Amino acid sequence: MFFFQRRPGLGEAIFVLIKFRTLTDAQRTSCEPDAPPSILPFGEFLRRSSLDEIPQLWNVLKGDMSLVGPRPLLPEYLDLYNAEQRKRHKVLPGLTGWAQVNGRTQITWDKKFEFDIWYVENRSFKLDIKILYLTFLLIFEKTSEPQESSFERFEG
Repeated sequence: MFFFQRRPGLGEAIFVLIKFRTLTDAQRTSCEPDAPPSILPFGEFLRRSSLDEIPQLWNVLKGDMSLVGPRPLLPEYLDLYNAEQRKRHKVLPGLTGWAQVNGRTQITWDKKFEFDIWYVENRSFKLDIKILYLTFLLIFEKTSEPQESSFERFEG
């Protein structure tokens, strides 16, 4: 029911992120041993509505995350960051962030980092409220649209 994954947070310290499981391990259900994971039927709705992120409220309560901040990426990317990109770890990662309300998976890695660093350098209570408001609007907008997953691996 839950998916657990290690992610870097504040100061690049690793924590365990929790989400609802939306993918099935296709290797267990397919005759093809190298088959990629596929989205569970209910998982598509969870992703489209961003409800798969709700368990991360536990990470917020534990102090590993904030409601707003750069989304936590994979630990394997840490060695690929340049000095500017590392600035994203000067704040707690968030459930939502400036990059999410400005394109999410439809923007390039360079733009994503640009948005994340801008947030770190300009964060304020007022900005957080604006991001939460825009996130709320996007969630309701996304539930009526097909889910897109055009996010590529970060190569540095």
